Amino acid sequence: MATVIRNSILGKQRVDRFVDLARVYRGWNKSETSEALGRDFGKLSPDSGNPKLDLIARLANALDWGIGDVAESVWQAEPAHFEGAVKSFAELDQQAQTFHRLGEYQQLVGVAERMRECSNSAIERAIAANRMAGAFDGLGRYVRMLECVQEGLAESSLPRDLRLMLLVNLANAHYALWNLHEARAIAGDILGRFEHFAPTGRLQRVARAFARTVRGNAQRRLLWNADEPFEFSVDAASNDLRRAQREYEALATEFGDAQYRAIANTCRGGLLELDAAAGKLDEEAALAEILSGLDHVVDVENFPKGDLLESWGWWSIYACNIALRSAQSSQYQRELAICTNKAAEIADRLDNWAMRERAFTMEHFRRERASQEGVQSEAWTLDEEDVRVLAGAMGRFPLFRPTGWAILERAGAFAKSSASA
Repeated sequence: MATVIRNSILGKQRVDRFVDLARVYRGWNKSETSEALGRDFGKLSPDSGNPKLDLIARLANALDWGIGDVAESVWQAEPAHFEGAVKSFAELDQQAQTFHRLGEYQQLVGVAERMRECSNSAIERAIAANRMAGAFDGLGRYVRMLECVQEGLAESSLPRDLRLMLLVNLANAHYALWNLHEARAIAGDILGRFEHFAPTGRLQRVARAFARTVRGNAQRRLLWNADEPFEFSVDAASNDLRRAQREYEALATEFGDAQYRAIANTCRGGLLELDAAAGKLDEEAALAEILSGLDHVVDVENFPKGDLLESWGWWSIYACNIALRSAQSSQYQRELAICTNKAAEIADRLDNWAMRERAFTMEHFRRERASQEGVQSEAWTLDEEDVRVLAGAMGRFPLFRPTGWAILERAGAFAKSSASA
């Protein structure tokens, strides 16, 4: 009960602060404030401390803030208080790295919060922000990941390697969110630095290879953008991915790390798409090579989780891109169906939201293209789990939301929901 009362008081105080801020910002008197916020002046902040959404929206409009920013500030949770033995920052960082390796991302969020709470320097705050970014990356919450990386980069006087790590993660966050020009520019900036200073040590070599991968894949995705010079995009993307593949293979050989070998395989798949787009490889031959590669993951449920399984999932997406870009895409409906299903299957096994978004998008494009070409498609049936996953993807990828709504409409998901209510 005491906690509920305390939360109500804190919530009411936060609303009061926003009301006062809006009055000062707009120069309103009490009557103008009451009219703008749609309430009697004495009842602007509810005693419960839990304002209705329309008040949040009105405050946001009054302050020229985003609704989400006001809501987050008003409904923010109290600072976490952790029980148990107090650990040092270094001990927490070791624990965070362990959780990241194990893929225990929700536990990693908790540890990163504790790291934030006990950090005593710019370096420690930046490390804590980077660990939190890694947690949100694993959870597929890329907007939050981006915010955390930006928070870390705002700190000054960071060691070169730490800032490099944050910059690479910044490029990757933009790439995941389909901010392709930003991803390409940031990755290019990182690679430009290595033109003046050769990488020293494993971390810098990995950062360079990963920056090449991000820039190459951003350029590959921009092939769909009619405003980009096609030949330039193909050549630039191919050059980056080919070099990244070689660098990752060298790292894998030197350090015996299977993750590097898997990323090299992902680069190889992207190059098949690019070679087909450039006409260097026949579309049919490229699709045949990808489908042959997917024979490695016939039984997804029993294939070990990890980067290699993810790599084959991206191969599935590359095959979809090849087929959809083809002038004879109607001939490849079977290949498209196989690859969208395989990508979705792997995405579910890995809980990979970026791949889920692509699988939904590719299936939507497949059906749209079939309809345009007069090819009959089977009915699109979404069960409750499909709708939950689709809603999760729409929440994580703002640019995907129009496609998500179109899929729900096409599948008649709302009609089914109303009928079962």
